[in-house]
Amino acid sequence: MLPIGVLNLQGDVAEHLNIFKQIGVPALPVKRTNEIAGISALILPGGESTTLWKLLRIFNLMDPLRERIKEGLPVYGTCAGMILLANHVLDGIDGQESIGGLGITVRRNAFGRQVDSFEMDLKVGSIERFPAVFIRAPWIENVESTVEVLASVWREEREYPVAVKQGKLLATSFHPEVTADARIHQYFVEAVVGA
Repeated sequence: MLPIGVLNLQGDVAEHLNIFKQIGVPALPVKRTNEIAGISALILPGGESTTLWKLLRIFNLMDPLRERIKEGLPVYGTCAGMILLANHVLDGIDGQESIGGLGITVRRNAFGRQVDSFEMDLKVGSIERFPAVFIRAPWIENVESTVEVLASVWREEREYPVAVKQGKLLATSFHPEVTADARIHQYFVEAVVGA
């Protein structure tokens, strides 16, 4: 298996690499178009979505990534990575683009500012009691019929999805990479990349 790439423009790159090392899966940082050709899957890490979008444009990665996703590249986006995968983004800055591919509408910073960050145990698909860390996190306002909701949280008198899967695309509003729990990364490797 080719290594899993972790987009190395901004955000939680080292944390994702450490989780893959913990579970014995080869992974490497990527930031150039030619590096994307040599990976079996890609992680879009948490960070700041507008900064990541601008850097994707500067490094000429937006269109090549869109193509690779259309071709079936497995991708996992955490927090800002979820925003980058979403087909529709609410509360973005003027002109903000996403890579797209995932049939969801996300709201940036939906849970509030940095001081509103929180942790909670979540059931994510078949994973029980996952320690989910939400940091200026988005939530999902809408999912298309092809999207499987793996976890939701209750806010403002309704449930909002915070973990979803659609084919070879996985996304979470929270940051599993900042915990010592590798179960979601393991799920990505086994159920998404290996599918």
